[in-house]
Amino acid sequence: MSLFAKKSQNFLGVDMGTSGIKLVQLINEKGRARLVTYGMAELGLDIIRNKTAANIDIIATKLASLVQKSRVSTKDCSAALPIFSVFNSVISLPEMSKSDVDSAVRWEAKKFVPFPIEDMILDWKIINSSEKSNQITHNEKLYSNGNIDKTKDFIKTKSKFIRVLLTAAPKNLVSVYIDIFKKAQLNLLSLEVESFATARALIDQNANNVMIIDIGSVTTDVCVVENGLPILNRSIEVGGNLMTESISRSLNISFERAEQFKQDFGLATSADEGISIPKKIEETLSPMINEIKYVFDLYKRQGNSTIDSIILTGGSAYLPNLIDYLQKVLNSPVYIGDSWHKVIYPKELEPVLDEMGPKFGVAIGLALRNIV
Repeated sequence: MSLFAKKSQNFLGVDMGTSGIKLVQLINEKGRARLVTYGMAELGLDIIRNKTAANIDIIATKLASLVQKSRVSTKDCSAALPIFSVFNSVISLPEMSKSDVDSAVRWEAKKFVPFPIEDMILDWKIINSSEKSNQITHNEKLYSNGNIDKTKDFIKTKSKFIRVLLTAAPKNLVSVYIDIFKKAQLNLLSLEVESFATARALIDQNANNVMIIDIGSVTTDVCVVENGLPILNRSIEVGGNLMTESISRSLNISFERAEQFKQDFGLATSADEGISIPKKIEETLSPMINEIKYVFDLYKRQGNSTIDSIILTGGSAYLPNLIDYLQKVLNSPVYIGDSWHKVIYPKELEPVLDEMGPKFGVAIGLALRNIV
């Protein structure tokens, strides 16, 4: 779901996370995506919570430098907003014409969005009827400079209700992203929520109901994907850095050494009892586990079918023994997602790309938006 978009043939995806910038450029080769280049740079700035002019300039400079070093051959690009920075909800509306849905969504948004509507950019997508009819017509409203492309078709469903996925993003945050890319001399053609890009990279359109757990450096995003579309998103401030800090404090060692210990031991039960790393990581993960269980229950209470499997992604996806731990506490199959499975690339790059894949899910999904 795009907050604004133009018809374009660009295939550059730029992911600006709290720990770094990742970019991927793809080319459409007979309907398949082929890797052109990729790059990553450390950032260490939180542009969401600290939108100062100085930070904007620093990020723009780093982005422009990464584009140059990666030998990117296009100025047109797509980017994504973090899940925790936007509001997302599924609402039910009576059967109506498409042209009436827009005004109905804006009215309903006042009940669900905890901020003044005039300060938000609204985007919506009809996902299906309340009876999950396959006959529903899909539609997407794209907002750009306040202009709305309205259609007049009547939405026919097997029931008298339609389900609409509503997304709202702060206008001032969108303006910051536009400013960064403008300063970096890039053309930002589309901006969407991270969960949509991640789902596009990891999941096929006809996949069953899947939960994606994206464990980043600062936050963990939990997303339920239904028929390839993220319909339930939650974010919690528990990430890889918090695990490392916990180990660092417990053992009174440097952050760098604690990070290495985390990567070596993880949640392995065979670790030396004198080193409390697995226990400290488990304690840190506790709020995340509670949030995941809450999402399971919330999805079920909304009258949906069960979640079939869990896909791990993000920088901490390869934490030793994490898969076994999550399968045990969540009683569900858990896999590490393959962010590159829709992309053609040189065979010799496979070991490197496999290792980096969980970190590049958002950037890959953004680059894929005009290909798949």
